Amino acid sequence: MQTLRIGLAQINTAVGDIDGNVAKILAFAADAAATKCDVVAFPELAITGYPPEDLLLRGSFITANRAALERVVASAPAGITLVVGFVDGDGELYNAAAVVRDGTLAGVYRKQLLPNYGVFDERRYFAPGTAAPVFEVAGAAVGVNVCEDIWERGGPTEEQAATGASVVLNINGSPYRMGKRLDRERMLAARATENGVAVCYVNMVGGQDELVFDGGSTVIDTNGAVIARAAQFEEELLVCEIAVGDAAATGGSAADEQPASAPRIAEPLSEEAEVYAALVTGTRDYVRKVGFRSVLVGLSGGIDSSLVAAIAVDALGAENVRGVSMPSRFSSEGSMNDAARLAENLGIELLLTPIEPAHAAFLEMLEPAFAGTAPGTAEENVQARIRGNILMSLSNKFGWIVLTTGNKSEYATGYCTLYGDMVGGFAVIKDVPKTLAYRLAEHRNAVAGRELIPRDVIEKPPSAELRDDQLDSDSLPPYEELDPVLESYVEQERSLEEIVALGYDEAMVRRVMQLVDASEYKRRQSPPGVKITPRAFGRDRRLPIANGFRG
Repeated sequence: MQTLRIGLAQINTAVGDIDGNVAKILAFAADAAATKCDVVAFPELAITGYPPEDLLLRGSFITANRAALERVVASAPAGITLVVGFVDGDGELYNAAAVVRDGTLAGVYRKQLLPNYGVFDERRYFAPGTAAPVFEVAGAAVGVNVCEDIWERGGPTEEQAATGASVVLNINGSPYRMGKRLDRERMLAARATENGVAVCYVNMVGGQDELVFDGGSTVIDTNGAVIARAAQFEEELLVCEIAVGDAAATGGSAADEQPASAPRIAEPLSEEAEVYAALVTGTRDYVRKVGFRSVLVGLSGGIDSSLVAAIAVDALGAENVRGVSMPSRFSSEGSMNDAARLAENLGIELLLTPIEPAHAAFLEMLEPAFAGTAPGTAEENVQARIRGNILMSLSNKFGWIVLTTGNKSEYATGYCTLYGDMVGGFAVIKDVPKTLAYRLAEHRNAVAGRELIPRDVIEKPPSAELRDDQLDSDSLPPYEELDPVLESYVEQERSLEEIVALGYDEAMVRRVMQLVDASEYKRRQSPPGVKITPRAFGRDRRLPIANGFRG
């Protein structure tokens, strides 16, 4: 029985860094050749980075992408086939896979199924391909297709299997969301068993703006079993040997010292570990790829800022993270101490900048205009906006990008201050519900084996501390009730009646829905942040700001 040795190169590309992407492709190709692979597959649009969005409308970008493919063809090691994602076409464009062998472009596959939902907008840029060729690789018949082509039953995979393919290589730029790994592997198993083929799925890793790619490249045999799996959120060359024509296969990582024939099935991460890794990856790559080195986090002593600071340290190193404590007359001694303890635990510099002088001056300046009115939200938010000014002043002075600390529950309901706590360059936990933020803090402490995030931070009732004895529960339902309602309304698009039928109080649900609808204008002005849920604000959920419909 013939054996096909396959390499799956899950790499971290950068959109627009075509030279850097080519260098990485050639380096991984050399490694695959050194491990005697017959073929090595790279992710979707590996040459341009994914997703390139409106760069695809620039002729110079398309030309540079084609020139880069020519360099790959000319420089690829001999004796190995490369499958590389690139942009094909001149006029009409195609999301394509190049098959490169021994200094020649042996063939091209053009993606047929173009996703146009959620974060995907491929029909804006690409035309669908129509052919489903099968390529000869080391004497074996191999089908090549791209991402969405394998998600639907039938289509290119079925056609390639029907014309003799025993192996299908599927190259991907598949963004992360919670629970997607299981959905993905079930789908791949279904395609493998339906068509009697081994499915080799390669995915990219790394962050690109709001998106994070989790890797997890996988080989599925004809029985639907996982026979090789790469790690999540790490670059890796996964190597797998497939006995062509049956289900037998063995796998290993090129990074392992064990023999290539030893099975390599990376253990999946827990949900909390997976989400935390996604946030670290997204933060690291956003900061680095945008061109910053250091970050600044406002530390209130609360759960959200503590979690963001911990993520930032894991992403960038303690030496590149600074905290700033900005207490007001309403800040509790406990919260100030918690911020100081957190900074000490994380090993980061903490700047202390009390806001009382500015707060008093603002209230005095506003007194004539506010005369005759009762103190309320406007006076409270003065404090948040002073803090925003301090953060941005430090950012301007020292070149540190500000990481905001608001969570999804707050962004959803508008429990955040424009030009105050929403100020910054990247919103790390923007898509993390409040209840999940607590779970992530507990997870990070468990990994550390100590209270990296102080226990008092986790256990005290959440408060913005903008007035005496203030609690979040004064303005919002308890987060244990709020978050499931938000998930039903925002992510599942359920109606009032449907949510109430789940057992929630109608008045509470109606109020939450009104808060979500009324806060769209705020969210539109927020920084980008890491997507981890099925429907994140921004790329996933795009509603008009001026909107009279109240369903």
